[in-house]
Amino acid sequence: MPTRLRKTRKLRGSRTHGWGQVGQHRASGHKGGLGQSGLLKHHVHTMLKEFPDHFGHDSTHPPHPNIIKKWTSVRDLDDLFAKSGTKEGEKNILDLNSMGYDKLLGGGQVTNAYTVKINQSTASAQEKVKQAGGEVLANNG
Repeated sequence: MPTRLRKTRKLRGSRTHGWGQVGQHRASGHKGGLGQSGLLKHHVHTMLKEFPDHFGHDSTHPPHPNIIKKWTSVRDLDDLFAKSGTKEGEKNILDLNSMGYDKLLGGGQVTNAYTVKINQSTASAQEKVKQAGGEVLANNG
């Protein structure tokens, strides 16, 4: 487009080029600043409404390396063995790690002897499994 045909050629010398008062339609002055400017001054209501967590910081979050997501109790071992237990000779082997369990708890009683493979277990769970004639194998890895 040739420069001589543009509307701005007719507006040369008019100071505002048809935008009213001096300074209008210039940069970001009509918006009250660029980006996050003015959030503590003239844009405080916008900040409270749309960005309430903008200022300040979160408290410290201590690490929790030992998160137990799925657990089971000793009372459920019979049902779990019926679903996916294996027999090796005379041993009833129950691999709770492969079933997605993280920890064995000591609630209830166990009637049969099982060899339980689990990463974590409570002392009472180990004692109850041993009393029934089984053992708990800690499979860390």
